[in-house]
Amino acid sequence: MGLTLFSERRLSTSFRRVSRAVLLGLLLLGLPGWGKAHEVRPAIATMSVTPDGQYSITISLNLEALLAGIGPAHEDTNDSPNASRYNTLRLLPPEELRQRFSGFKETFLNGLELRFGEARGTPQVSTLVIPEVGDSELARISEIKLDGTVPHGASSVIWRWSEEFGSSVIRMLPKEGTSGFSAWLQNGAPSDPIPLEGIDQRSGWERFLDFVIIGFTHIVPLGMDHILFVLGIFLLSAQWGPLLRQVTAFTIAHSITLALSIYDVVSLPPQIVEPLIAASIIYVGVENLFTRHLQKWRPVVVFGFGLLHGLGFAGVLAEIGLPPEAFMSGLLAFNIGVELGQVTVLAIAFLAVGMWGRNRDWYRPWVVVPGSLGVSVMGGWWLIERTLLN
Repeated sequence: MGLTLFSERRLSTSFRRVSRAVLLGLLLLGLPGWGKAHEVRPAIATMSVTPDGQYSITISLNLEALLAGIGPAHEDTNDSPNASRYNTLRLLPPEELRQRFSGFKETFLNGLELRFGEARGTPQVSTLVIPEVGDSELARISEIKLDGTVPHGASSVIWRWSEEFGSSVIRMLPKEGTSGFSAWLQNGAPSDPIPLEGIDQRSGWERFLDFVIIGFTHIVPLGMDHILFVLGIFLLSAQWGPLLRQVTAFTIAHSITLALSIYDVVSLPPQIVEPLIAASIIYVGVENLFTRHLQKWRPVVVFGFGLLHGLGFAGVLAEIGLPPEAFMSGLLAFNIGVELGQVTVLAIAFLAVGMWGRNRDWYRPWVVVPGSLGVSVMGGWWLIERTLLN
């Protein structure tokens, strides 16, 4: 009788813990902005100038988000009050979406600015390429091509993309003997003067700092899957020593594959990399549920997963571009930014729960278990989204 009662109590306690874990895990699923399917990405503007003084700019962007008025205030289109309008636009065939843009074209042209010294450029839309409707859960990337004439005597241009449109990357294609120019601009900030010859005149320190910022923002706030992976590492051990060892192993690993990918030594398509990254998130969450202590193999596993995440980071630098003469410094700066972003995530988590709760009896049932379950469930959803729903 006593043994039966004891077993029932243990079962009841276990059931309550599992129930709490499931409840809190489901609550984690409700947090906004944790999916990449509706992530608001920067517009990529690529400019070139011909010897006879004509310029063209090809802008790759999420046209539906622009038409729906979803800007930098939201990291995810689902967070915007205009989400339903955006989802409606996503289902429009190219010709109908083209008609919607025709009524928006004047606003669009007023929202970008080209300054050639004292003269303002007056580009015109020459081509609009809109892909057919595909997976409505994923962003459809359209291309707008602008053409214009460089004012006589101009040697540089300043690019500005309206703050209401979000962030942008401006790239100047290199001419023979030059390395080109690229910069990531946010909050409506204008670019530095960009030489039309494509020569980057920023100092080495300015370019280094730019890539640190790009690496940091790719983690906080844009890298939600990487943030979840780092939180999964944190949940098993809130001690700074083991945490930093794991994060350092992760950074070294993704630095290796990032460099190899930029050099075209290693290359995997996103259709393979993104599901594997989701699987890595599932793994760290599940392992946390089945062990209470950091195992010897954990840093090795984290290193292996870091190799995958590095291939994911490569897409960002491919969009922005690394000048050959600043390749190593840019790569180093980007990785420093990523590391600072990861340490920031760990510091916030440590201050929020680890510092005052890690040695308490309630820490594992109330923090580690539900948190890890939430990490795994979110990773599982991303895995489904990036395979079956893609």
